[in-house]
Amino acid sequence: MQRYLSSLRVGALAAAAFFGAMGTLGAAELPKSPEVAETGKLAIANTLEYAPFEFIDENGKQVGINIELAEETARLLGAELDVTRMPFPSMVPGLAAGRFKVAWETFAATDDRLKQVDFVMFIKSGIVASTTADKAAQFQGENNLCGKRVGVIGGAVSDFIADRLSAECKEKGLPEIAKSIFPEGKDIIQAALSDRVDARLDDATASGYFEVTSKGQMVVVPGLYDVAPLGIAVPKGDKETAEMLRAALQELIQNGTYKTIMAKYGMTSAMIEEAYVVDAADKIRQ
Repeated sequence: MQRYLSSLRVGALAAAAFFGAMGTLGAAELPKSPEVAETGKLAIANTLEYAPFEFIDENGKQVGINIELAEETARLLGAELDVTRMPFPSMVPGLAAGRFKVAWETFAATDDRLKQVDFVMFIKSGIVASTTADKAAQFQGENNLCGKRVGVIGGAVSDFIADRLSAECKEKGLPEIAKSIFPEGKDIIQAALSDRVDARLDDATASGYFEVTSKGQMVVVPGLYDVAPLGIAVPKGDKETAEMLRAALQELIQNGTYKTIMAKYGMTSAMIEEAYVVDAADKIRQ
C-alpha cells in the first residue's frame, strides 16, 4: 500500500512538473516587441496619481491595478518593468512623437486619439460626478451638472464628456457647465474640497474608490454619463507592441491573475472577457 501511495505521489509530481513546464513554455512564447526583446525591459509611462489604478502607497511603493497588471505582464515576458512618471495630458503627444512606446493608463478610444495612437482594451467603466457630502443634495435629477463648476483631467474622456453635457445644457436653455481643467485627479479633489469647483467628473471606478477611502468626504452623485471600454495607448501602427500587450493581458485573463488583481481593488464589475486591439473606431466593442 505504501509503495502504491508513493507511486501515486511520484506520478502527481511528474504531472505537476509537466503542466507547469507547459505553462512556462506558453508564457515564454508570448510575442515580444523589438524594444522589449532588445532591452529586456517593459518601459511604460504612467501618472502614479490615479487610485485605484496607480498610486504610491503609505510605504512608498508603486501599486494599483495598472501597475500590478504591468508587473505581471513584464513577468510573463521575462522583462523588467520600468515606469516613467508622466502627466496624463502629455502621454498621447509623447507616443505620437515617438518618445516612448507604452502609456499604460485607462484611455477611452476617441476619434481624435485614434488619429495619433492605437489602444489595447482591457477594462470598462463609465463617467460619474462626485462632490462633497454637503453639496450632494444639489445634484439630484436630470441635467444636474448644468450651471455647476466641474473639474476634469485635461485630455481625459471626462474632458470631452463635459463639453458634450455643457452643449446639451445650452440647447435646453439651461446654464452651461463651467469646466476647469486639471493635470491630475488629486488636483480636482483638492479643488472640490476647497470649494474651487462644485464637482469632479471622472471614471466611475476611481470616483467610487475615493468615496470609500476618503470616508465620505467626496460622494458619487446619481447619473452615469458614459460607458466605454478603456485601454493602454501605443504608437499608431505599432502592431508588435499592441499584439505583445494584447497577448500578455489575455494570458492574465485566462490564468486568473487579472481577476485576482481586479478583485483586490473591488473592480470585478469593470472586467472584460477578452483583451483586444483598437486601431479604428469601428473596432470598439460596447
